[in-house]
Parts: sequence; structure tokens; C-alpha cells
Amino acid sequence: MNVVLGQVVLSKAGRDAGKIFVVTGLIADSYVLISDGSSRRLENPKKKKLKHLIITDNVIEAIAQKISSGEKCTNAEIRKALVEYNVPVDSKV
Repeated sequence: MNVVLGQVVLSKAGRDAGKIFVVTGLIADSYVLISDGSSRRLENPKKKKLKHLIITDNVIEAIAQKISSGEKCTNAEIRKALVEYNVPVDSKV
């Protein structure tokens, strides 16, 4: 699975199943760091296995660019960017 910074993902396992996140960090081959700006803030991202995520084709370029260049990205920016993706989803994915 090819995942990039700023990619929108959907959790399919765990307490956060059914929630939308953005990839804020890449760890090894099978782990990523995810944040949503509210319950999982940038200061404390969730480490998640790729097999527990549904990877979408959507990438938030502004966030990806800020994270990769080392610029300051805020939780508010992530929340605002994810608003259009927050569609009610059945938690049994």
C-alpha cells in the first residue's frame, strides 16, 4: 500500500473505527501516524497499522506540503480540511 503525507484515511479497527484522519507521519513499512486535529492532535498523533486503515485517493496537498517542508501546521487547519470528508459512516467497516 502506497501512503503519502496528507492522505485522507478512514479507520476500520479500534476505538476510532469509522473516523476520518489525515496521515501526518510515515513509520517503517506498515505503520503511519494519523491525526484529526481534535481527538488526535498533531502533538499526540495515533500510531496505526496500515491494515487497520481504509486508504482513500484524496490527498490534502496544503497539509502534505507543510509537513514535508517542516512548516508549522495547526490542528485547526487539519480540522478545516477534513470537514468535507466527514460523512457519517457505519462503524462496522
